[in-house]
Amino acid sequence: MTGEDFLAVMAARSRERAASARARVPEPDLRARLSDVPVAPPLKLSAEGFDLIAEMKLRSPAAGLLRSAARDDLEVRVCSYAEAGAAAVSVLTESTRFDGALEHLERAARALLPLQVPAMRKDFLVDTYQLLEARAAGAGGVLLIVRMLEKEILEEMLDSALDLGLFVLLETFDERDVDTALALLEPHRADLGDSVLLGVNCRDLVSLQVVPGRLESLVSILPSWLPRVAESGLASADDAARLATAGYDAALVGSALMSGDSPRELAAAMLRAGRAAHGGRTPRRTAR
Repeated sequence: MTGEDFLAVMAARSRERAASARARVPEPDLRARLSDVPVAPPLKLSAEGFDLIAEMKLRSPAAGLLRSAARDDLEVRVCSYAEAGAAAVSVLTESTRFDGALEHLERAARALLPLQVPAMRKDFLVDTYQLLEARAAGAGGVLLIVRMLEKEILEEMLDSALDLGLFVLLETFDERDVDTALALLEPHRADLGDSVLLGVNCRDLVSLQVVPGRLESLVSILPSWLPRVAESGLASADDAARLATAGYDAALVGSALMSGDSPRELAAAMLRAGRAAHGGRTPRRTAR
């Protein structure tokens, strides 16, 4: 399977799931539910200059099974991330390759609400209906993959997410993706605050293995007016320090936290190391 095929297959499955969900619950009915959903905690990035988006996922296509749903206490895990200082918790909802479910997002958001840490829906989102699903499940943010979406659809989904009060992590893989994201965001840069983050995923989409040096090679083209997020491949506090030194403002960490027995301690260590290396951040307006 080529990298292009991987994303194409994920997108096709995502469209099928969205169509099936819409058939079960029409969009007007789903929108009507939003009035009963508690306001999600806002994304708050630290003045210390480095943040963590800690991930809850049961399986990785690259690493295989990470945790069993029957044996792992989702609520305990996501709360341990928040108590360690994570700014947000990413929750996989893709079912076919990651063993995810919207129920996981709902449970995580409910558990995190008293701690005032937002949950982020991570999936291969292709339809604005799925943004409504995320907000209805209690999410405060979503991931959008730049190269999966046509420019007009990406713009529509970004606008819809922000209108719903969701922060957005825009995921890129190469310079072309970054250029696409910046062309979309530049006209609105004065209004974004921390409501949009720009991420670089260092996995190769053919092998699904980490590409050494990709994060460092692309950070120089990421603008300082957006929070810059290093995605994938971080396994230790030293990795966090290295990428903070390179210029990243945050890291999304999944497999290392899910496979280890002390996720709270690892998350806290990554934050300490990243913040010591980063040196603080220029204040931006908080996410709307």
